[in-house]
Amino acid sequence: MVNPGVPSNYTFSPSEGTPYLTINHEVAADLDSTNAFEGPEKLLEVWFAPSPKALPAGVKENGLKAVDPSVWEGMLDLVNCKVLSIVNSEHVDAYLLSESSMFVFPHKLILKTCGTTTLLLGLHRLLRIAAADAGFPFHNAKSIDDIRAGATPHRVFYSRKNFLFPDKQRGPHRSWKEEVKYLDDMFDNGNAYMVGRMNGDHWYLYITSPNSALTPPQTPTSSTAGSPNRLAKIPTGVISLYGAPGEDNTDETLEILMTDLDPEMAKQFYLEQASAVASERVSAGTTTGETDSTFDVFENCGESVNKGEAATPADDLTTEGHALGTVVSDTCGLSDVYPKSIFPDARIDAYLFSPCGFSANGVVPAPPTTDSSATKAAHYFTVHVTPEPNCSFASFETNVPGGQKGRDTADVIEHVVSIFRPGHFSVTLFEAKGKLSNPAPTGEDDRRRSWGKAVSQRMERINGYRRIDRIVHDFEDYDLVFRFYEREGWVGEGGARVGEEY
Repeated sequence: MVNPGVPSNYTFSPSEGTPYLTINHEVAADLDSTNAFEGPEKLLEVWFAPSPKALPAGVKENGLKAVDPSVWEGMLDLVNCKVLSIVNSEHVDAYLLSESSMFVFPHKLILKTCGTTTLLLGLHRLLRIAAADAGFPFHNAKSIDDIRAGATPHRVFYSRKNFLFPDKQRGPHRSWKEEVKYLDDMFDNGNAYMVGRMNGDHWYLYITSPNSALTPPQTPTSSTAGSPNRLAKIPTGVISLYGAPGEDNTDETLEILMTDLDPEMAKQFYLEQASAVASERVSAGTTTGETDSTFDVFENCGESVNKGEAATPADDLTTEGHALGTVVSDTCGLSDVYPKSIFPDARIDAYLFSPCGFSANGVVPAPPTTDSSATKAAHYFTVHVTPEPNCSFASFETNVPGGQKGRDTADVIEHVVSIFRPGHFSVTLFEAKGKLSNPAPTGEDDRRRSWGKAVSQRMERINGYRRIDRIVHDFEDYDLVFRFYEREGWVGEGGARVGEEY
C-alpha cells in the first residue's frame, strides 16, 4: 500500500483493517529536546460537525481525513512544530509532533502543543483548510477565493494549565487575557473560564456554544469595521443545523496533568537510561535465545515504501527515537493502560527525545464484540513527558470511554499516576450529557445522566493521594469536573508554582 500523498522521506507500515505507522525520517532523525522547558500544553479542539455521520452536504468523503498530510504540515509550520510520524486508521489519523500531538477525525481536529509553540497562530489556517481542502461550509466570506474564508465550526474548545514560564511564550500566548482576546476577535459567542485556585494550580478553558444562531448568517457584504485586512468574525454552532440533531453525543475526554514528578520515575524518560534498558533486553534475548517481539525495539517498523523492493534493514525504517520510545512505553507501563489482550488492534507510536523527554500517541479501536453490526469506532490517547527536575511535567489525555471492558476512570488514573508518581496532579473529566432520557418538566432542572456513583467515589480516593479541590461546571451540553490532588506525605518547595498571574 503506497500513499501518494506522503513525501518520500516517510516510511509506513500498512496492515489491513488495523492502524499503520508512517515515520518522517527527515525530521525525526536528529531531533533534540535540550532547550525544551514548558511542559504544560496548549490544547485546541475544533469540531466541524456533531459526528462523523453528520457531515454537511458537499464535504469530501472522510472529511478532514481526506486532507493530504503535506497540507497540515503547512499549518503546523505556523505553530512551529513538525510531524515525526503518523498512525493512520479508519476513524482517526494520529500525528506525533516534535512538540506533542495532532489527531484528525472526519469531523474534528485536536491539536496539542507544548513549549513556546504558537498554536493559535495556526487556527485560521486550520479553518481555511477545512473549507478549501475538505469542503466544509463557511459564512465569513463571499467566496472560497477570499483568503479570509474559514470553515464554520460546530464547536471550539481551547484549554491549558497555567504556564510555569509565561514570560517566554510568544504571540498571543503570553497571557490568558491575550489568548481570550485573540479567540474573541475570531469567533462569535465564546466564553472563557478559569478553573481552580488563582494562587495555586489552575486550568483555563475557552468554549463556544453549539447554538449561537438559529439560522445560518448572511454572507458578509463588506469586511468587518470597514478594514479590508481584518478577518470577519466566524460564527459557531451553525453547522449543527445541517447535522443529525437526534444523535446521542457520547463524547468523553479525560486529561491528567502531573507536576513534580518523582526523580526516580522520571529517569525512565532519559536517553541514557532507556538505551541501557534496551541493551539489556536485547542482550537477554540473545543469551536465552528468545525471539519474542518484546526484545525487538524495532517492532513498530514498517515495510519499504516501494513495492517489490527487498526488505530494508530495521535501522533504515525507524529512528533511534522511535525505537527507544517503544522500549520506554513497554517498560514504564504505558502499553498496559489499554493492553493488546483486551484491545488487540491498538497501536502505540512513541518517541524518546535526546537527551530526555517522551511523547506517545495511541490509537485504540473499540474491542471486539459479538455484535457484528457494531461499529469499531477508534479512540485515542496521548502522553507527553518533560522529566527535568526544575520543570518536570507529564500529561495524559484520552477519549476512550470510562468503564469500557470493565476498567473505570479511576483505574486508568491510578495506573497513569503510578508511572510518574507526581507530587501533584489535576484531573479534568469532560463528559457530554447526550440525550435527556427523562426530560424534566418546565421550570425544573434537567434530569441528566449522572456521573456514576462508583466512579465519583473512587476518584475521590486515588491511592496514595489526597484530593485538594473538586470543582464542577454544568455547561449547556457538557459536564466538567476538575480535581486537584497532592501526594500523601509530599515534602517539596513551599507554596504553589503558579507561574503566571491571572
